[in-house]
Amino acid sequence: MPSSKKYKILFVTSEVVPFMKTGGLADVSSALTQKMTEMGHQVRIVVPKYGSIDERKYKIHEVVRLKELKTNIGSKIVNFSLRSSFLVGQKARVQIYFLDNNEYFVSRHSLYDDPLTGEEFHDNDERFILLNKSIFELIQKLGWIPDIIHCNDWQCALIPAYLKTVYKNNEEFKSIKTVFTIHNLVSQGIFGKSTFNKTGLPEQLNSENGIFHNNKVNFLKAGLLYSDIINTVSSTYSKEICNDIEFGYGMHDLLVKRKKDIYGIMNGIDENIWNPEKDKLLPKNYSIKNFGDKAESKKALCENFGFTYDENIPIIGIISRLTDTKGFDLLQKAFPELMKMDVRIVILGTGERKYHKFFEDFASKHSDKLSCYIGFDERLAHLIEAGSDMFLMPSKFEPCGLNQMYSLVYGTVPIVHKTGGLADTVQNYSVKTPEGNGFVFEKYDIKEMIKEIKNAVEIYTNDKHTWLKIIKNGMKSTFSWSDSAKHYLDLYKKLVD
Repeated sequence: MPSSKKYKILFVTSEVVPFMKTGGLADVSSALTQKMTEMGHQVRIVVPKYGSIDERKYKIHEVVRLKELKTNIGSKIVNFSLRSSFLVGQKARVQIYFLDNNEYFVSRHSLYDDPLTGEEFHDNDERFILLNKSIFELIQKLGWIPDIIHCNDWQCALIPAYLKTVYKNNEEFKSIKTVFTIHNLVSQGIFGKSTFNKTGLPEQLNSENGIFHNNKVNFLKAGLLYSDIINTVSSTYSKEICNDIEFGYGMHDLLVKRKKDIYGIMNGIDENIWNPEKDKLLPKNYSIKNFGDKAESKKALCENFGFTYDENIPIIGIISRLTDTKGFDLLQKAFPELMKMDVRIVILGTGERKYHKFFEDFASKHSDKLSCYIGFDERLAHLIEAGSDMFLMPSKFEPCGLNQMYSLVYGTVPIVHKTGGLADTVQNYSVKTPEGNGFVFEKYDIKEMIKEIKNAVEIYTNDKHTWLKIIKNGMKSTFSWSDSAKHYLDLYKKLVD
């Protein structure tokens, strides 16, 4: 079959920008589907219609054939509709179907957690069983048979299991193949035993050999068992989850069994949004040719965080979820030592309350060196990327990571732990590797991290020529979604051909 074949792709996700977002999955769901549509493929997206989505703004309308559908979740009959709109990009319009059900989605403005308690919604199992089952109703009612159903994370992981069991003898579905993308192996969709009867899956899956793990129903396991191809969002992470028990988060044995079907494809970045030459959120645009204008962003960043501007004192930026897995256990212990250095540190993010308190307390004691904004602010995120001199990402593991890529193209030198997507995008600078674009510590260790931070600060302070060289090495990087989309299409080709 020629490589010019155009595929029909049904992309199922739990979030997509600009409609809703909690993390990188939303960016991928938007950028990848648009890029594949630009390349001539027929792509349709299915996503829940959460209460925060503005129907009028996004022109979401009814589809007669997809109104008032029914399915069973256990003994409960659930009514739902699939409504339609478009994801409108600069060069492509992607059709998107919103799963409309008041009880599970429309009545909730939050995606996965109750904002009042911070706990996951008690009925997340039923909510996402409905998302998975709605796909088969959509295909049958429209008569639109995709070549590929592309499933993302645990919220969509039952689809391959339904396809290979409940619908295995259904002629409409026999040719459909599934790709399952792991964006985050830590979140697995784990529920009590009673959830199994809600799924409607055959009894042979009601065991540890099926979709149970440690005596609980595990949605992610269903995706790992039954999808035709699995991929992660970086090459190194795909190897780490197969080679290291700790990275496998309980799924190690199954991942090893499926090793030949696991691929790593690095996410791209949206160059229309993250590009210092045309970023509308910066005080002044700049590029490698007029790099001096980056100083305007540093001045604005200092003003925003209450620091006196000094071109000779480096600012280290951090934008992250404040959790152990993002390296904040290391950072917390390292802070007394970091505060002795002639640096300024700015932090943007939310996460565990213990870190909220620690950094707020520390910032009040060291207001001349540390400032933090607990929360999220898109304008501030762009300003930190452009205005910082260095960007610190000490993640314990990182399936892909986007901020190190933003940093490289913005001329902000990353300091990272060698793991996952960080290892694939940041090369350590040294006399032996003058093409390096950042600073990398190999061992997850406080001393190693501080050593690389000191190394970066030393070069910044005393060797401006070398520092500029490292910046230029980074700014030459390209992280185009075109490359990522081609790799995904290669996976589809393996399956369909």
